[in-house]
Amino acid sequence: VQLQASGGGLVQAGGSLRLSCAAHGSTFSCETIGWYRQAPGKQRELVAIIRGGVSENHADSVKGRFTISRDNAKNTVDLQMNSLKPEDTAVYYCNCHTFDSRNYRGQGTLVTVSS
Repeated sequence: VQLQASGGGLVQAGGSLRLSCAAHGSTFSCETIGWYRQAPGKQRELVAIIRGGVSENHADSVKGRFTISRDNAKNTVDLQMNSLKPEDTAVYYCNCHTFDSRNYRGQGTLVTVSS
């Protein structure tokens, strides 16, 4: 599975960005696919994932602001981020966790939110 993230950038607090993850290869093997992030000096954390192609899970810190979606025809997983806060600043990674417990991660895209 190959994952390519795009859409990061610099935005002011309160603004919006849309991240997109293009997935290639055996994506049917992904039990979950979605987004994680890692801020400087912090551990990587889950942002939002889709499980089984249907069920969605968003971290409490982004609920009501971020929305994950999947386009099966285009094989993309998008993350719409609204009402961005400086604490959302991080490198965002697209991730696939397979049914046999393998993990695939894209190269990451930097999101910087200025106050």
